[in-house]
Amino acid sequence: MFFGGDPFEHFSGMHGGGGSRRGGGRGRGGGGGRAAQDVDTTKLYETLGVSKGADEKEIKKAYRKLAVQHHPDKGGDEHKFKEVSAAYEVLSDKEKRAKYDKFGLEGLVDDGGGGGGGGDDLFSMFFGGGGRGGRSQGPRKSESVNHPLKVSLEDLYNGKTAKIAINRQVIVGESKMCTACDGQGVVIELRQIALGMVQQVQRRCGECGGTGYNFTRKKERKILDVRVEKGMNHNQKIPFRGMADEKPNMEPGDVNFIIQEKEHDVFKRKGADLLITKTLSLNEALTGFEWMITHLDGRELAIKSKPGEIIKPEASASHPYVKIVPNEGMPSYGNPFIKGNLYVLFRVEFPSDGELDRKVVKELRKLLPRPSMEVSYDEEKVEVVHLEQADVKNFGKGGAATRENEHDSDEEEEGGAGQVQCQQS
Repeated sequence: MFFGGDPFEHFSGMHGGGGSRRGGGRGRGGGGGRAAQDVDTTKLYETLGVSKGADEKEIKKAYRKLAVQHHPDKGGDEHKFKEVSAAYEVLSDKEKRAKYDKFGLEGLVDDGGGGGGGGDDLFSMFFGGGGRGGRSQGPRKSESVNHPLKVSLEDLYNGKTAKIAINRQVIVGESKMCTACDGQGVVIELRQIALGMVQQVQRRCGECGGTGYNFTRKKERKILDVRVEKGMNHNQKIPFRGMADEKPNMEPGDVNFIIQEKEHDVFKRKGADLLITKTLSLNEALTGFEWMITHLDGRELAIKSKPGEIIKPEASASHPYVKIVPNEGMPSYGNPFIKGNLYVLFRVEFPSDGELDRKVVKELRKLLPRPSMEVSYDEEKVEVVHLEQADVKNFGKGGAATRENEHDSDEEEEGGAGQVQCQQS
């Protein structure tokens, strides 16, 4: 954010007293070819906390850190933020940086930034077009690119690093502002549609393809080490900063790999918990069970019931019977040493009709608790009935259509006919 005034007023101590200039009294716009005597060419680097040999990435990184720290909208120092913004706008531009390294701040302000409009115009393209009162947020960022990355549950449990090749467009050499559209990306055409009537039409610039710059690009192939960390989740993003296509006067966007978790044959996942379904026979549910599973990290686990433990068909109405193996779920993302739980959902398979012979049934009645009590009744007076298979969805659909419903239907038909005859008369 630029709050008005000379953007270099904070460095005025480097110019000498009053409004005088070093370098033999160079005036605005004149004498740009001679190096000034005794000028300071380090103050802007010191403001960003970088060396004079710092590259573009180091300068950009330092600016972002200081801009967030001193931004006035976030309670920072307005005076310091002006200095940081002014320093970055010079050092991030190759031509201005070269001029500053040779002539110091005087070479920039006195020359009007190459535009003849004074120090404020030097930063107009960064401060919102007016110099004073604008907001500086650094270069705009181009759009990011998302790629789906299918990952097995085993890889999300154990972690994995995959090498993936991407192709991106990079700018070769320097990009220059398009003179046909003055960097706007569009041109205005005037068309006469009638006598004394002119239509203004805006179209994309054909010289630069709407980018506002003339430049050359080439395809670059990059191999990225995509690290899938333990416990990562479905649709989680793995970003690679600044690896999208390069565009002039813009910071490259990111390349994001979006995790797509594959469905597993045995385990179901929710957060850091895992779930498996186990079907037991009635014998196992009553007398105990033991079975082996291979976990996602290859370990063999023997899951065994406790002595006297009974597995029920369901815990309550519409709720399955579930138990857990503590700490055998997924690793937690960011803290893989803490794991979720392994849930086991039980289903009890009862014997089919006719599978138990009378001898077995008789023995079960002796062995199992609470057998059926025999009921005494007179068979000549009491009717004995048996059960058949049914579906609860058909409850309420039994019987035939009632006479009352048929009568109502007939009355509706007669009433309808009478109304028609009345309308015709």
